[in-house]
Order: sequence, then C-alpha cells, then structure tokens
Amino acid sequence: MSGLRVVPAWRHGHERLYVCLAGGGNVAWYDRDSARVNLLGEEHEAEVLRVLAPFLVGPVTVGPPPVPTPADLARLALHPDDDLAPNRPGEALHVALERDPAPARRLRADPRHRALAAEQAVGEALDGLEGAGWRALHSLPLSGGSRIQHLLIGPGGLFCVAALAVRKQRVRIADPMVTVGRRAPVPLLRTLRSDASRASFALTAEVRPVLVLAGTGAAGEAGHSPRDVRVLGVGELPALARLGGVLKPADVAALHALARDRRTWRRV
Repeated sequence: MSGLRVVPAWRHGHERLYVCLAGGGNVAWYDRDSARVNLLGEEHEAEVLRVLAPFLVGPVTVGPPPVPTPADLARLALHPDDDLAPNRPGEALHVALERDPAPARRLRADPRHRALAAEQAVGEALDGLEGAGWRALHSLPLSGGSRIQHLLIGPGGLFCVAALAVRKQRVRIADPMVTVGRRAPVPLLRTLRSDASRASFALTAEVRPVLVLAGTGAAGEAGHSPRDVRVLGVGELPALARLGGVLKPADVAALHALARDRRTWRRV
C-alpha cells in the first residue's frame, strides 16, 4: 500500500497524528502523550510505521484502539453544557467580575480579586497533580447558589478543597471559626464540612475537607487542631500526591466522570 499521509490534529488539548489514505479515511493515529500507535487494521502496520517513523519519539506501543471504558462512554454521552471539566479555577468569580465589575475609582481593592487569585493559585497546584494520577474539578455548583471551589480525586481518595485568601496576615482557627487578621470570625470550617458532606452524598463516596491558606507570609494559629479538616499552605498541596491505597485508577476515572456532570450536583 502507498500514498499514506500524516495529518496533525488536536483533540482535548493533546496532539494526535492521523495516518490517512490518499483518497480520505484514517487507518491509524499516533498519540504522543500515551506513546501509542492505534491501528484500525493490522494489515497496514508496516506501512503506517514507515510513514510515522520521522515523528515517533522513543519506544511506542502498537495495536488496535483500546476499548472505551464506562467512564469514557459516560464522558462521550455528556452534553457540553453539562460538562463541568472545562471550568477554570474561580470560574464563578470570573463570571461575577465580568457581569458586575468593581468601580474604576475605589479606595479599597475589590476583595473578589484577592479571592480569585487564591482560587487560581490553589487550582494550579491541584491541576499539577494530574501526572501522579489525580484529577481536579473546579467551581462545582451546588443547589442554593453555593459551590465547591475545588474537588480533588485520586489514589488517596476525594478532597473538597477551599482556598482562603490571606496576605501577611495571621489566621486564627478556633473550630469552627476562622479569623483572618482583624476581620470578623466566620464559621468557615462548618461550611467546608457541609460542602464535603454534600459531595459525599452526591458521589456516594467519602469526601474529606481541606482548607488552603493562599497568600504570602500567612501565619496560622490554632486554638486546637481542627477536627477532620486538613489545613495546608499552597506549597504543601503536592504532598497529597503521596497519599494512596484508597482508589484504583478505574475508580478515579469513574468518580471523575460522575463529578464532572452538572446533573450530579442538582440533587444536593
């Protein structure tokens, strides 16, 4: 067989190289991220590898496309309007600031900007754990207008993560109250536990709460250790990647597919 050509394309943010017949139609594709050449027919293997040779990097696996998992099928059936995976960290704050921007002249900065920066910093750190088998979702809407800032799913289980914007301020924790600097104390730990409980109900799996102090020069001071709530700095989040022994990769994929569906959260 001759006349094969290689056509690059992007799918879900990843580059693929499709091998096409001269008259149209695919016979294979090369996925660089997984180092796999997927063949639609074994009879084309030698010719496909020949035309792909200039593009192959390191050893590759060659074979038929993998059978879609139940999580893959659920994702493919999900309507784009119901897919929460594309949400950016702080998505709800992005929308709020676009709809109702702060006045140009203001004595004090809009606190929403600091909250957004905190969510972005935490979200970036959580997204960075993907290489260790973790998946993060952001700004998940709950009934009643509240939301889960971040949901982390991985080998070590599920975590409901909230970012608290602080900057060179002392944070005092007296469960369930949290006080930042001279601000009035708020029952933040109670709210965080409630969000984690609602997520546990929606996903029928244990979800543990995590509070992240996002900012420079923050100092924590606890009257006593918060019950069942981890309190971390942004720089400590990668330590979560070392947790394991709770979920298998297939469980992570299935829970991620369930959590990314907007309809999952309408009943909690």
